[in-house]
Amino acid sequence: MTNSTPLAVLEHVFGYHQFRGNQAAVIDTLVAGDDALVLMPTGGGKSLCYQIPSLVREGTGVIISPLIALMQDQVSALEELGVRAGYLNSTLSSQQVWQTELALQRGELDLLYVAPERLLQERTLDLLHNSRIALFAIDEAHCVAQWGHDFRADYLRLDILHRVFPQVPRIALTATADVRTRAEIIERLGLAEARQFISGFDRPNIQYRIQQKNNPRQQLLRFLREEQKDNAGIVYCLSRNKVEQTAAWLCGEGIEALPYHAGLPAETRAANQHRFLREEGLVMVATIAFGMGIDKPDVRFVAHLDLPKSIEAYYQETGRAGRDGQAATALLLYGLEDVVKLRQMMGNSEGNEQFKRHEQQRLQAMLGLCEITTCRRQTLLRYFGDNLDEPCGNCDCCLTPPETWDATEAVRMALSCVYRTNQRFGANHVIDVLRGSENERLMSLGHNHVSTYGIGKHLSADEWRSVFRQLVARGYLDVDPDGYGSLQLNDGCRAMLRGEETIRMRRESRTTGQQQSRRPAVDIAPEDLGLWHALRACRKTLAEAQGVPPYVIFHDATLREMLEHRPLNERELLALTGVGDSKLERFGEAFLEVIRNYEYAD
Repeated sequence: MTNSTPLAVLEHVFGYHQFRGNQAAVIDTLVAGDDALVLMPTGGGKSLCYQIPSLVREGTGVIISPLIALMQDQVSALEELGVRAGYLNSTLSSQQVWQTELALQRGELDLLYVAPERLLQERTLDLLHNSRIALFAIDEAHCVAQWGHDFRADYLRLDILHRVFPQVPRIALTATADVRTRAEIIERLGLAEARQFISGFDRPNIQYRIQQKNNPRQQLLRFLREEQKDNAGIVYCLSRNKVEQTAAWLCGEGIEALPYHAGLPAETRAANQHRFLREEGLVMVATIAFGMGIDKPDVRFVAHLDLPKSIEAYYQETGRAGRDGQAATALLLYGLEDVVKLRQMMGNSEGNEQFKRHEQQRLQAMLGLCEITTCRRQTLLRYFGDNLDEPCGNCDCCLTPPETWDATEAVRMALSCVYRTNQRFGANHVIDVLRGSENERLMSLGHNHVSTYGIGKHLSADEWRSVFRQLVARGYLDVDPDGYGSLQLNDGCRAMLRGEETIRMRRESRTTGQQQSRRPAVDIAPEDLGLWHALRACRKTLAEAQGVPPYVIFHDATLREMLEHRPLNERELLALTGVGDSKLERFGEAFLEVIRNYEYAD
């Protein structure tokens, strides 16, 4: 295939008719033998940036990926396209390893996926020396950065590629990296001379919604039943215990859900991941151990039941929804208890003081995103150095603009009460003092005699919780990470206590705000539903026969084009997005028959 042009490979192998964004420039860079650093949002087509040059250049493209559990699916998807692909990792038998190594040496592989720990073995490096290598692709490159959201020590040694194979072009790819993480990737991988391709980070098909926790299980259940019925999605939780409890509870509510976290047996994780990729309409309840590299295009929602520790983590995780470009929703429920828990985890981490300080700054930025009253997407993109000139119209702040109120007097009461109780207590105790509670603990501490006792009865406990949460988010109060979440004054609150500042705060809605921003997850016209379901049934049958997930046969987007254009012959089918030569030959007639049956039915 080395005599083909990139555009010919795009059309005949992958079934696309034009490149998107920076894809063509990245591919030309690698084909010419130069290095590249690529930042492209999830679903933006990063894999084509190294797959096509691997097919155009002489030799085999070697892809370094941390995703051992997904390599087989990635290779299977390429094989369905007629691409010669293989992988080397710890799941293979010695016979399978030998066969793959032999195929590499004989030049019988277009792409080879390798886990970083396998790549770094002397045996593998010798094998690569004795093979023709087209390029090295370092996928999920943020793993190299300790400031990133998924630090992996194995990646720190990948600069060996620069030293040992100086003539082989390299490409490092990630979906999210702020300026600091980007600089560390360049330094650690020796990519100072690489061309940088930074695409816009916007995913306009994702609707961002962030809400205060108010019976979060019921909020989630309402969301799933009213908006996401029978849709595939991911629910993220902070702890393993919460993952298992939430998955079991959802099953009890009639929603098919699977747990996933690093503490489960490897075979259970693999089985649950396998089901999620191959079956339709499953909900995966997981810690952040799940999701990186998941290539399932029809994930319709990502819901967070706990606060992510950074905007990078949030953006990476929400980016797993709507990879097919269709409408998707990112729902985050959070409360002050999340901030306390995360700060305690950071305070107890083994990182040095600089690392802890950077992590606190990232958490503060995440809190800021939660508490803004303006367009969330504009703030999100600005964090990554991207700009959106106008409000997006597709986040909760745009769809249902939050009400604000002059909270200056309440804030001064709150800050004064933290001071009067000696900055040793969490929000719930301070709220009890403000509201004049007569609980035994408060009385025993003598806090019924402080000057702020009972001065805040005009606000409910929930309203006070909102005030304290926003004060922490805006940097007026700190949370002690070493104690029990006690609130502490800082320099940021001085002007407020002196009466030199005023402040307006978001007024929390008493509803979840879901109804105002709902939209149908499936927008198939009623008269087309019969053909739609028949096409999906055909895809499922073929996928089961091939032992691959349904989306490997065709994405939903391709089925929608079939629905719209109703192709009746191979030429018309080949004109659709996602239909290449190999898939046309292997699957085309089955889908054409389904369409003809509907077109010619009486």
